[in-house]
Amino acid sequence: MKLDEVRKKDVRFVLGMMSGSSCDGIDAALVRIQGSGRAQRLQLGGFETFPYKSGVRTRLLSPHFNAHDICLLNFELGELFAEAAQAMMDVARGQGCEMDLIASHGHTIAHIPPVGEEPYGTMQIGEPAVIAERTGVDVVSDFRTRDMAAGGQGAPLVPYADWVMFARDDRTVACLNIGGIANFTVVTPDLRDVIGFDSGPGNMAIDGTVRFLTRGAQQFDRRGKAAASGEVIAEFYEYLLDHPYFKRQPPKTTGREDFGVEVYLRDALNSRRDHSFEDLVTTVTAATAESIISAYDRFIRPHYAVTRVIVSGGGVKNTALMKRLKDGLREAHLRTSDQYGISSDAAEAIAFAILGNEALVGNPGNIPNATGASHPAILGKITPA
Repeated sequence: MKLDEVRKKDVRFVLGMMSGSSCDGIDAALVRIQGSGRAQRLQLGGFETFPYKSGVRTRLLSPHFNAHDICLLNFELGELFAEAAQAMMDVARGQGCEMDLIASHGHTIAHIPPVGEEPYGTMQIGEPAVIAERTGVDVVSDFRTRDMAAGGQGAPLVPYADWVMFARDDRTVACLNIGGIANFTVVTPDLRDVIGFDSGPGNMAIDGTVRFLTRGAQQFDRRGKAAASGEVIAEFYEYLLDHPYFKRQPPKTTGREDFGVEVYLRDALNSRRDHSFEDLVTTVTAATAESIISAYDRFIRPHYAVTRVIVSGGGVKNTALMKRLKDGLREAHLRTSDQYGISSDAAEAIAFAILGNEALVGNPGNIPNATGASHPAILGKITPA
């Protein structure tokens, strides 16, 4: 089906795909979208995570890439994204529908937001031309670059989708997504008042600690078991929370360049080998929780009458992390997005389906208050099938 014909459809079936900074795999959400803008109505038709093989994950987690590495990974991930899309096309056919559009965020290999007069840039891989060629479906990709060209941070990208999913005329809520990085969106009734920012590390620091201490034998702290059984190491906890990013005012964004294990944790963990695995994981988990709580207390609580904090992302499964957040954000009434009909696992992939749909119809998908861009911009580049 040609692009113009897809644009004219009132109901579109859009596949949102993304690979997070935790490098676990490809999240793919098939979303039935009726309309656009705030009036659009969403229905999740299917969600699946396609795990990376260990070799791919290891290369994506590498702190060093050269042009040769990136070139090969771009096309290799393009094939993997195409395979995921083809599997979800089967899901769509099983429901008697045809996939109209693929919105692929790809995998962020580097994201260096603008700070003062310093050089900046961003790069996502997972070649969209390969996806379009293998699937025969139009692809929207490369969502960050236009916002950065307009003077923005290129992130967070989910605030617009959070507003679509959770805005109500009679309330203000905060959406907290805990992926590799944790980010907040304050969802107000009026889109012009919405703000968003990255609070700092989410699963990235915890998972990185587990992988480093177990030499890759364990990828993450399943359900927060280790973090629930250890003790906080006071001086290590204070060290982790002394990172200068936490003091910066929004709009702001961060990533592996600040909080990857190599730059944030490796030396600190090596110098504390006399402590137990459980105590180290507990301390990193506690510091992660406190960085989120502190960001809420400094940048949201004084300015907005928030009635709920709605949490999504992989961090929801870490019961130790969630307990600390519930205790620290007690007055904010923590809820998961599942309680509002939005799968916490699928929320980010759904967000990219929304952004892809908005790009197709020509609606801006960034929020300048969240990214710092000089104006609203249409996000994404279209690769026709």
